[in-house]
Amino acid sequence: MTGPRAFASDNYAPVHPDVWAALAAADSGHARSYGDDPVTAALGEAVRAEFGEQAFAVPVFNGTGANVVALQAMLPPWGAVLAAECAHIRHDEGGAPERIGRTSLLSVATPDGRLTPELIAPHVHRDGFVHAVQPAVVEIAQATEVGTVYSVEQVKALTDAVHEAGLTVYMDGARLSNAAAALGVPLRAFTTDAGVDVVSYGGTKAGGLGAEAIVVLNPDAILAAGHITAADLPGGDASSAAQRAEKALGYLRKASMQLGSKHRYLSAQLLALLTDDLGIRLAGHANAMAARLAARVEQIDGVVLTQRPEANTLFAVLDPAAADQVRARFPFYDWDPQRHEVRWMTSWDTTEQDVDDFADAVAEAVAAHG
Repeated sequence: MTGPRAFASDNYAPVHPDVWAALAAADSGHARSYGDDPVTAALGEAVRAEFGEQAFAVPVFNGTGANVVALQAMLPPWGAVLAAECAHIRHDEGGAPERIGRTSLLSVATPDGRLTPELIAPHVHRDGFVHAVQPAVVEIAQATEVGTVYSVEQVKALTDAVHEAGLTVYMDGARLSNAAAALGVPLRAFTTDAGVDVVSYGGTKAGGLGAEAIVVLNPDAILAAGHITAADLPGGDASSAAQRAEKALGYLRKASMQLGSKHRYLSAQLLALLTDDLGIRLAGHANAMAARLAARVEQIDGVVLTQRPEANTLFAVLDPAAADQVRARFPFYDWDPQRHEVRWMTSWDTTEQDVDDFADAVAEAVAAHG
């Protein structure tokens, strides 16, 4: 049983058929549990091909889990995370980074959701004052919570500034594929090659059933937090940095209730989305539908777009009565009720007809309510 077509969130969309096919293919016979299976091994190869030879992936159930586990792994006990004031980890994780990850979050105001070297400059220097948390990680989202996308150059400038200050960079990639499609570049261009240390790869919003991955690009960013040393592994000093970092993440993932026993089903989804750039192609379609919707609604008197869509998110000012009339047919969320600002999102399965029907409904509602 399905509900009405929605413009509320790309989480409303179904699972892509290729992901279902990958799950069905993995659903055969017995396989070793907790990630020691052939599908997860294949995912590891795909991640290295996509992000670089040093990269490794740690699949988890959801984006909250990815953010909480990754930040725990990157932070020393006294460390804090700098993030944009509008960041998802501050407003939409139900306090999980603080409650589960024991993470101190420091916010930086931004005009468009993007951090810059200039904006973080007053906040990144550790003063050693014993009564204050010390900044250790800068978190950015790609795409951001307000739908903007960092260019490759913007990411590189930021990571250079962060590393110069002795901190590391975590990228929340719940909509990483939308950013890649918007920029027209491979995933590694604005992650590995731009100096990001750890990134999450979002599978759920890109057409998955429920799978995300923490992708470590720079193992030293995990080891610098001091959670694990060479002595913690059987190989001792002979253990590689990646082996030690992966062990640390393994401990934290289990303790954070994000380790799947039937792990192959998580890996199968992520592998399907990485194969032949399926996730990026699906995200590109969602982006295109957002652009189509923007072109339609900006012609309607009484609708004001508050910014141009850079990925698959639009924000508009709309009379509340008109918004409620449209929402009766097409679910969507208010963003800033004080400004009468709403958020519309497109998905991998949004069709041109969906967009046109929605735009017609907006025009009708605006006309009805002046």
